[in-house]
Amino acid sequence: MSIRLYDSHNHLQDASLVPHRAAILAELERQGVVRAVVNGTQEQDWPAVLALARQNPRLIPSFGLHPWHVKQRSANWQSALLKHLDETPSAIGEIGLDRWIEGFDLPQQEEVFIWQWRLAAERNLPVSIHCLRAWGRLAEILQSEPGPHCGFLLHSYGGPQEMIQPLAELGAYFSISGYFADERKARQREAFRHVPPDRLLIETDAPDMVPPENYIEFPLTDESSGKAINHPANIGAVYRFVAELLDEPVEIVAEKKKKKRVEENFLRLFGGS
Repeated sequence: MSIRLYDSHNHLQDASLVPHRAAILAELERQGVVRAVVNGTQEQDWPAVLALARQNPRLIPSFGLHPWHVKQRSANWQSALLKHLDETPSAIGEIGLDRWIEGFDLPQQEEVFIWQWRLAAERNLPVSIHCLRAWGRLAEILQSEPGPHCGFLLHSYGGPQEMIQPLAELGAYFSISGYFADERKARQREAFRHVPPDRLLIETDAPDMVPPENYIEFPLTDESSGKAINHPANIGAVYRFVAELLDEPVEIVAEKKKKKRVEENFLRLFGGS
């Protein structure tokens, strides 16, 4: 039985994937990837995200200023973001808060995040949110600032289990990556067992979040560094990991007809059919 696969968060525009891009796109089609969200993180990569989406209808572009790049933003970043959002149906992200990076400036991050969050609410666009070591503050913002009615994604959710239900009530979806199959990520796996079935999504975060070796079906190496990177076609293996985590057949995790599972959740958040 073939399974329709959905990748809720990746970075196909990343420079490390460029030499392999044609082969990657062909493999995604062979593996049954129906839709995939490609997330821009800074002004410099938004044009590449847009170009990819125009070339391949299975890709959903998402444009956002990531907290790692807020200090390098130009004076015109807001107008540039609006221009890209006006070009094609799209989402906003990857945006968020991060107190893990060295030298973080949380007030700047919050200013940039809130502006993008309000824009998403105004246009009712799905949002992909990155958060590290700032869950309490993120929750405060989401509680005080109305969000998009369609909802938002907490990508590679690594927050506390006890925050899942309150965040879901605010409109959150929670995506899990293959990286959480690593034996060191027991806390994150346990948290995902408590994600409501109608809020679960699956992602690769390719070329990042490389899964453990037993979940790598498509090995890939960065030509410039020689390091292993995550092939986007590993999404099928991530589905397998999630099925094992939830102790359910992979078809039940994936299929829309089984109700409140990944396909239905993806389409509810990002649109399409």
